[in-house]
Amino acid sequence: MSLNIFIQMVVMALAAVALYTVIGLIPGTDETSVLLPITLVIVLAGFEPIVVLTFFIAAIVTLNLTNAIPTVLVGLPGGVMSSPMLESALYLKEKGRSAAVIKKMAVGTLIGVLISIPLAMILASLLAPLGPMLTEYAPLLLFIGAIFLSLLSKQKIISLISIIPLALLFMGLRYLYWGVGVVPEGVNITTSFFLGITVGPLLVSLIDLINKDKRAEMSTDQYKKITLPNDKKHRQSLNPFKIISKAEFKTASLGAFLSSFLFVLSPVGLTILFGETLNNRIKDPIKKAESTIVTMNAVGQATYLSGLIIPLIAIGIPLSPISIGPGGALFNAPPVLSLENNIHHLLSTWQFPLAILTGGLIALVITYFLTTRFAGTMSNIVLRKISHEAVLGLFIAFIVLLAYMDAGLINIFGVLLIGIVCGTLNKKGMNYGIQFMTLYAAPFIVKMLVG
Repeated sequence: MSLNIFIQMVVMALAAVALYTVIGLIPGTDETSVLLPITLVIVLAGFEPIVVLTFFIAAIVTLNLTNAIPTVLVGLPGGVMSSPMLESALYLKEKGRSAAVIKKMAVGTLIGVLISIPLAMILASLLAPLGPMLTEYAPLLLFIGAIFLSLLSKQKIISLISIIPLALLFMGLRYLYWGVGVVPEGVNITTSFFLGITVGPLLVSLIDLINKDKRAEMSTDQYKKITLPNDKKHRQSLNPFKIISKAEFKTASLGAFLSSFLFVLSPVGLTILFGETLNNRIKDPIKKAESTIVTMNAVGQATYLSGLIIPLIAIGIPLSPISIGPGGALFNAPPVLSLENNIHHLLSTWQFPLAILTGGLIALVITYFLTTRFAGTMSNIVLRKISHEAVLGLFIAFIVLLAYMDAGLINIFGVLLIGIVCGTLNKKGMNYGIQFMTLYAAPFIVKMLVG
């Protein structure tokens, strides 16, 4: 590997930290919808696979931490992964503990990253011999994965009965495109369909605004009051052991360790499970809430990193909610990457730890310092100066552009159809992971139906 490539890795890691620090501080930005499109653009732009992986690792470490900050300061989840922390965060905010909690969240992130990265790479090396066998049965495994995630979801019946109709929608559009000749027969449109799923909930929310009654329900004549902590007043040591207690350290470490083994399960589910279970016995409500938030941050980082690293290194097919959702572009981004030729196949054994450690450590050092010292100042700038609507508009523009590149004008409306259907199903309880697995398994499902 040349020095030029390593410099690109460092630059892209820094770019990821800068970009996702800003995005993470905006309330309500879903992880998949902000990670997937930008990663996809970077892949399609022709960057080296090792550079792409470095960028993505830095992005998820940064986003998972900064997404939690609006939850504490504003009372609105920064993303899906920070929503389990909302109850504890609001309680601590009422008690005037916002500044201390943000620093504890940063330490939770530190614990999660430092435990999960080496552990995930060890687990990946142990599972690697099974890779060829698992790859052979990939379509079946993805179909089983969709059923498995449905059974774990809150709306099990809706999720289960929607799998086959959704597969028919995906394959129906593909056969339509083949029939009218917009793409060669046998070429599967996947990337833009993937993005249609991602933007679905946002699209349905925007359509709701057209409905006069729905719009009236959302109208308000009051501003939301936000109190930001004074960074200078609350500045303290960067030493993590002076920020959290030994008990909080042990609980967060245990949660990060255990959740790394359960990479195929829902990250949100694991965050709630370990965050609440491991802290149930604490009687003091303030200490319990603080320990819960530290644990949830550690588990959130661990589930994201292990959910990407293990399938990517060991198998090369997306078999976890993270790898099939936010990290999907690392596995399948036609025409650059495919399930048969993706980052798993393109990087050598030593390149994986180099990319993961470079991206992870750069993001961890910078975000840990910024969060423990300047969380209030950064939040103030983002909330006052950065338009939430402009950021979301940028992502929608990316998706429209990529849809047109995939299959022309007709595909923009195809992606719109997928967005409306998948967004509606998402709001009814069929989560992203199930929809993404159904997309990948759609050819197998249709083939199975017709015998």
